[in-house]
Amino acid sequence: MSLEDRAKATGKNIEGKAQEAWGNVTGDPQDKAEGKAKQAESEVRHGVEDVKDNVKEKLD
Repeated sequence: MSLEDRAKATGKNIEGKAQEAWGNVTGDPQDKAEGKAKQAESEVRHGVEDVKDNVKEKLD
């Protein structure tokens, strides 16, 4: 498990939520979509880290 990778994923999620919220405030559909995409990327990154953790546990 890389704490740094998890922190980056969490930061990307926060960034995405803020961008989506900004898109809601301004009515900009592009900002909303980009914010949601960043949140989805964050979920994938967390999933990858979970898989890494599981593999490491199995090997230890």
